[in-house]
Amino acid sequence: MDAETTAPAAPDYKETLFLPETEFPMRAGLPQREPEWLARWERLDIYARLRAKPGRKPFTLHDGPPYANGHLHIGHALNKTIKDMIVRSRQMMGHDSRYVPGWDCHGLPIEWKIEEAYRARGLDKDAVPVGELRADCRKFAEGWIDVQRAEFKRLGVIGDWENPYLTMDYAAEATIAAEFMKFVMNGSLYQGSKPVMWSVVEKTALAEAEVEYHEHKSHTVWVRFPVAMVGQANNLNLADFDDLHAASVVIWTTTPWTIPQNRAICFNPLVAYGLYRVTEAGEEAKAANGDLLLLADRLATDCFEKAKVVGYERVRAVSAEELCRISCSHPFAGLVDHSAPSSNRWDFTVRMLPGDHVTDDAGTGFVHTAPSHGADDYNVYLQFKNQYPDLEMTHNVLEDGSFRADLPFFGGQVIFDAQGKEAGANVAVIKKLAEVGALFAKGSVRHSYPHSWRSKAPLIFRNTPQWFAAIDRTLEDEHNDYGTTIRARALASIDKLVSFYPATGKNRLRSMIEARPDWVLSRQRAWGVPLTCFRREVRPGEVEVLRNEHVNGRIEAAFRAEGADAWFAEGAKQRFLGGIEGVNPDEWEKVDDILDVWFDSGSTHAFVLRDRADGTEDGIADVYMEGTDQHRGWFHSSLLQGCGTMGRAPYRAVVTHGFTLDDKGQKMSKSLGNVVAPQAVIDEYGADILRLWVAQADYMADQRIGPKILKGTADSYRRLRNTMRFLLANLEGFDEAERVAPAEMPELERWLLHRLAELDEAVRKGYGEYDFAGVFSKLFQFATVDLSAIYFDIRKDALYCDAPSSLRRRAARTVLDLIFHRLTTWLAPVLVFTMEEVWLTRYPGEEESVHLHDFPATPDWRDEALARKWEGVRRARRVVTGALEVERREKRIGASLEAAPVVHVSDPGLKAALESVDFADLCIVSALRIEAGEGPEGAFRLDDVAGVSVVPALAEGAKCARCWKVLPDVGLHAHEAVCGRCDEALSG
Repeated sequence: MDAETTAPAAPDYKETLFLPETEFPMRAGLPQREPEWLARWERLDIYARLRAKPGRKPFTLHDGPPYANGHLHIGHALNKTIKDMIVRSRQMMGHDSRYVPGWDCHGLPIEWKIEEAYRARGLDKDAVPVGELRADCRKFAEGWIDVQRAEFKRLGVIGDWENPYLTMDYAAEATIAAEFMKFVMNGSLYQGSKPVMWSVVEKTALAEAEVEYHEHKSHTVWVRFPVAMVGQANNLNLADFDDLHAASVVIWTTTPWTIPQNRAICFNPLVAYGLYRVTEAGEEAKAANGDLLLLADRLATDCFEKAKVVGYERVRAVSAEELCRISCSHPFAGLVDHSAPSSNRWDFTVRMLPGDHVTDDAGTGFVHTAPSHGADDYNVYLQFKNQYPDLEMTHNVLEDGSFRADLPFFGGQVIFDAQGKEAGANVAVIKKLAEVGALFAKGSVRHSYPHSWRSKAPLIFRNTPQWFAAIDRTLEDEHNDYGTTIRARALASIDKLVSFYPATGKNRLRSMIEARPDWVLSRQRAWGVPLTCFRREVRPGEVEVLRNEHVNGRIEAAFRAEGADAWFAEGAKQRFLGGIEGVNPDEWEKVDDILDVWFDSGSTHAFVLRDRADGTEDGIADVYMEGTDQHRGWFHSSLLQGCGTMGRAPYRAVVTHGFTLDDKGQKMSKSLGNVVAPQAVIDEYGADILRLWVAQADYMADQRIGPKILKGTADSYRRLRNTMRFLLANLEGFDEAERVAPAEMPELERWLLHRLAELDEAVRKGYGEYDFAGVFSKLFQFATVDLSAIYFDIRKDALYCDAPSSLRRRAARTVLDLIFHRLTTWLAPVLVFTMEEVWLTRYPGEEESVHLHDFPATPDWRDEALARKWEGVRRARRVVTGALEVERREKRIGASLEAAPVVHVSDPGLKAALESVDFADLCIVSALRIEAGEGPEGAFRLDDVAGVSVVPALAEGAKCARCWKVLPDVGLHAHEAVCGRCDEALSG
């Protein structure tokens, strides 16, 4: 053979290999393809088919209703995706898992939108007939329900979307009214006049759940109240202390506008107080030399600095008993406003009263007390009003935030205007204080201040007649298993009946219930369910509520036929009261306030869980799931409402998620330009990527989302998709004839079955405890490490090159089939679109869907002894693969099949374990030798795997043209250039 002659090429055996085949694409194309699956599910009516499955225990997640007033934000996407994972996972674990989506259609959020539209058209909403305004609100809500429904469905959320619950449905409005009338009948409803959070912009009281706190700049004033009188005490000769007569008590407040409403000053008997004398007033000081002032000792220095007083001395201590005997004059006492029609309103005694709410952390140690404008102030009033009949509530501030016109000096002054901006009331009061010499110092402070969550305007505490549910009053009903008051029942429910995820939610809700005041039920609005009750004044200050079942029945029937609009129709009072024995319509006044919208949503358990055919047997949900802010919102109101009407919480479990922040941990806002809109994510990546972001995060804490985070999520998705593609490609043509019993399988396959059994338990437990991040983490680790990086890598050779009849290949395909059914269904609650694509690739059919299947029952394949053995095998394998990686990097080998390393093992037990398996096959090398001992000094080692070292070496022999292993027997068989194993496979 001359130099020009080349050796004959090795035969091409590619066509004899069992290479993977699948139509499942590597690129998902989710934004384009997901709508196709949505249409398919709608055509199949998946939700109805699942309901038709017989013999399944019901599981109900009751939907907390979003407001129907705008496009979805990322918080909605997080919320609904978590709910969907709950519903789907419970269904696939064998339940009849029901989900009825709902919408909150009443209340300020929607009415505010209509008012904005009116203002844009130059209309005064108060001039619009109430029926017209309510109709506009209803139409607005209807439009957004359709928009939001489509957006929720695009996320892949399953539910009874064609039959949602709406709080504005006539039947719902009737039930809400009926639930309210249970409060009428059980004696908990009363009308009272007390300070509540008031929005001058929306002109209504707000619940705590409708309030958010923002930084606000407030005026601060230090005001002198002159001591008017020092009384007598049994064991104290106050005649010796004439210095008090000439002193003033100094108070500090951030709401100067409340000074005209002052009725008392509070102190704390546990705080140390002193009498101080000004010895040197600064140039700009409003005090004068010789002025005597009562201050808390700890705060005196700061007060004098603020007042620009240069020198002062502490005359003596002043005891709590002395303070109790002091009374003061109001700073405006004796003033006469000749333009006002009434006489001076401040000629009364300002009492000094003890209060444990007073501290010496800030201010002066004395708290100015205006019972009509503060919660603590009102509580002091309740405590002392019988002892001091002249301690009165005031009614000086109107609904628009202005002082009533006949208030001397300040009539018509406004606190906050219609846009929520500060107006002139504070400054007017400060000027008058300065004019009369009562202003000791002034300044400003930035602090956390309550704002309306809707208008973003600052709020005031304002005394108004409102309707309340008494939460500590003994109820006149028969639901006393967990207590006789709303508070007692609520606390018992929290302690005995409800599970919380996370567990910290229990203490959070409990502390709120323990400390909360009576529930303010009334709102001065137009759009909602009215307080369906009638009142009459039996004597000044005492109101009676009509309690009549016949009246209640008429109201409920009318609402079911016509909706709550019936209450506002002409002649409504006569319609509901006329002709009922013992009821004279002329004696009763119809209440036209609107129910707190939290009462609406808090009542949803009644008309969804109790009244619907797809509700629950006992009217109680298995789980409520919302954001952590709902501890003071829906969880809270539902608990109070349920305890008031059926004696317990309407839920068995409460699951909460955190807030959604940008990737830097900042709150999202349009002004910062960091808003991540769910539709934008779907358009770029697909809904499954958004769902995967939810599943990967610890949703019970605050979530972060942004471009980098989504890119990482998409990368995780790609890796998982490749795992599913490998499964599909290597299961092509699998049938039952190939199946191998577990007992006949090689150890590697039996170890995989052990892992599947472990995962089955972990997945079910995780889904059952709402730990989606834990479930996904375990499955992702299994898919990308146990499978892709280990099992697939090892068994590619057997799958591609072994004869179809070989036990090893059949066992591998059997295990792939078992993995496929579990991994696809386990991931289906998370990746609803992708797992449908995976399933249909293998099981195409017009009636097929992965979502119609349950998690497959998994036999007890666990083998702890085998798992322990394979833990050691895997550790030793890491050392081998680490050594081979060095050889590749140094270009001493091209592929691992070119190697035949020597593995030194010091542990006899591990050595025996490695010798009992085909360790060369596991390490993907052509040959391998195992030696006892630590190995030579230069051998490759890993710090975390003791007693195993590797000396690399090249494999001896020729490269098989079919499987590429380097073996001594290549070329010695009937088929050219192949090894014995491949020759056998080719021989058929």
